[in-house]
Amino acid sequence: MSRIPLQLGVTGGLGAGKSMVCEIFQSLGIPVYNADHRARWLMENEEELIEAIKKKFGDKTYSGPKLNRDYLASQVFDNPEKLGALNALVHPRVRVDGKNWAKTRLDYSYLVREAALMIESGSYKDMDYLLVVTAPEYIRKQRVLKRDPFRSPEEVDDIMASQLSEEEKIKLSDFVLVNDGKNLLIPQVLKIHENLSTTH
Repeated sequence: MSRIPLQLGVTGGLGAGKSMVCEIFQSLGIPVYNADHRARWLMENEEELIEAIKKKFGDKTYSGPKLNRDYLASQVFDNPEKLGALNALVHPRVRVDGKNWAKTRLDYSYLVREAALMIESGSYKDMDYLLVVTAPEYIRKQRVLKRDPFRSPEEVDDIMASQLSEEEKIKLSDFVLVNDGKNLLIPQVLKIHENLSTTH
């Protein structure tokens, strides 16, 4: 029976550049599981999860088969209890989905799983290694405001304040990748890639 490849978890604060880092891993031929994208898919395609969300947040949460994201966001924004309840429904399903995804990709030396709340959800414990992407807060804020023009600076500040600090993330990491516009990304990713390719 083939072993599941090593799994590298990739996380970081808002605007750190996780997706860009994961694109480099993909260009090296490494499969990437994006937990946030899969969570959105599961919330619209997995019947048990859909019913659980409706039961907790009401039928207005869905417009037909589509998740009413604005309505759900209005329910959980600034309400830690409701946000915690939503995460308690979604995160376990994503963890199971991610494990099933890994079982179908046995021919790789390692796999990458990306998630914004990997540490907060506890899913980092399923990983063999944890990579934290970092950048100074002012740079991260500039990136998010440019990427998401619908967000106000105050909203970005609130989201950043609600996330675990970079210092706390780094304490749990095996690798730290600096994405500050000065340190080149590709050589940093290549070093990690070479390390993990020879480990398994």
